[in-house]
Amino acid sequence: MPAKCIMIQGTMSNSGKTFVTAGLCRVFAQDGYKVAPFKSQNMALNSYITEEGLEIGRAQAMQAEAAGIKPTVFMNPILLKPTTAMGSQVIVNGEVYGNLSAQDYFKRKSKLVPDIMKAYRTLEEEYDIIVIEGAGSPAEINLKSEDIVNMGLAKMVNAPVLLVADIDRGGVFASLYGTIELLEEEEKERIKGMIINKFRGDKKILESGLTMIEDLTKKPVVGVIPMEEIVLDDEDSLSSQLYRKQQLEGKDVAIIRFPHISNFTDFLALDFYDGISVRYVERKEELKNPDYIVLPGTKNTMADFKWLKETGLEGAILRKKGKAHIFGICGGFQMLGKRLDDKNHVEYGGTMRGMELLDFETVFLEGKTRTQIKGKLACGSVLFQGERKEEQEQELHGYEIHMGKTNYEDGAKPFSIL
Repeated sequence: MPAKCIMIQGTMSNSGKTFVTAGLCRVFAQDGYKVAPFKSQNMALNSYITEEGLEIGRAQAMQAEAAGIKPTVFMNPILLKPTTAMGSQVIVNGEVYGNLSAQDYFKRKSKLVPDIMKAYRTLEEEYDIIVIEGAGSPAEINLKSEDIVNMGLAKMVNAPVLLVADIDRGGVFASLYGTIELLEEEEKERIKGMIINKFRGDKKILESGLTMIEDLTKKPVVGVIPMEEIVLDDEDSLSSQLYRKQQLEGKDVAIIRFPHISNFTDFLALDFYDGISVRYVERKEELKNPDYIVLPGTKNTMADFKWLKETGLEGAILRKKGKAHIFGICGGFQMLGKRLDDKNHVEYGGTMRGMELLDFETVFLEGKTRTQIKGKLACGSVLFQGERKEEQEQELHGYEIHMGKTNYEDGAKPFSIL
């Protein structure tokens, strides 16, 4: 028997769709159902590598964890990873489909409907319930004709819809009413209820508003979710994580806020440690005197390295050599070497001198490396001198995702052995 489904749509980005989807996955799983998340198309710079070496949105991996299952590529068949203001790398079924402008993708995306439906039908045969997450708002009237992620998808799979709105930003009733009024009659019929998310204060004050919005829309408010600071893997560059309030005490960790920063969920673990203050830096004046500097991953290493030079941040970081620990992850790590070579025009094109802090060079190639990895700390790592032997021998778990090859020279020392 095919799975039942329910779809979570929102009045805007960051209304709480990802959170509500994850919550329903957990509740249904706790009730004994086999449940899976699904998002047909995700635009995100935070991605996850499945056991099969395929790439999906990080949010769907988190939702799968909430459901108590392993993430698979069927949960997110299309992933858009912005590379410029007007274009993205398009991932289909976990593999690179190509780099497309927004206009080109809009023209082609209807051809990807079979991939979406194949992924959905695969989940449908294996699970009891599928919790579907929409994207942005279903009332984007300029995009509705080719919609494959909101009401367009709801129609394809015949899904009932719950509409989520964020009250913390203000204007929650206008956003609910306006969204529903912009829908076609058939689409309005799909909405079975409304959820008000991120509420602060006494719910009694809200009750008159709930009654009025129910009367206006003829839809019930099925839940009011209180504001809670819950740390979950974020979906996209709109994440409030990048602008969160930092602690005032402890070791100061300055993370460079690249224009195309990716997988900043790597740093969520730092939130769980006392004595660590994490902040994101966009200008050289903001760097100050950190204990640690981190150059994170980026979806466009060459363009972001050019930005690092132009803003003066490269020079500011280099002046901290010997005063702060300097880390690089993925694209940020590639910048720490001697040279970056993009003669194949995989990203920005051309070659650039690296920061020359580490003894290696990177050549960008078309093929994309995607894999989960295990390893151990290298015994000679200067970062971990003084650590107990049993701590150095603990197994590390992580993932590798990049385009290009890094060629190490004699002066390079390994951080870990994979």
